[in-house]
Amino acid sequence: MKKIAKFEKVSIEQFKEGMRDMPQYSETEVDAIYESIIKPARATVASAGYDFHTPIGFTLKPGETIKIPTGIRCRMDEDYALFLFPRSGLGFKYRLQLNNTIGVVDADYYGADNEGHIFVKLTNDSNEGKTVELKAGDAFAQGIFLQYGITEDDEADGIRTGGFGSTSK
Repeated sequence: MKKIAKFEKVSIEQFKEGMRDMPQYSETEVDAIYESIIKPARATVASAGYDFHTPIGFTLKPGETIKIPTGIRCRMDEDYALFLFPRSGLGFKYRLQLNNTIGVVDADYYGADNEGHIFVKLTNDSNEGKTVELKAGDAFAQGIFLQYGITEDDEADGIRTGGFGSTSK
């Protein structure tokens, strides 16, 4: 199997910036959360997906949304992208969905102003009244690396500086 990527933690400063939308956590708690971040990993030798673990526990009632700063960034070969999906079981049991349906992390996101910090925004879209409860450290999303090609007449010359929507400005 060809090795094309490596997961890393973002800096503590970048993680604190990502946690700014969660004022219920003190600075000491954020430091402890950062130290407990688990890097994505495959569960079995034949797994395609790398499990992402939530750094915080959360409860989502039907219709509720949460944006999770994973504390993770990913360096990967230039002709690959990382595609993020909810864990199959969570989607099946609760209709837990990524708000952007599928997260696409481009190789140049690693060098973005935010260090390539990967966020996952989830919604509990249960139509059966089910509440999702996850503890810190639980796997909640999965990432799969896919190689891609470009057209013969491709002339892209933009440079990424930010995250969501930054390449279309």
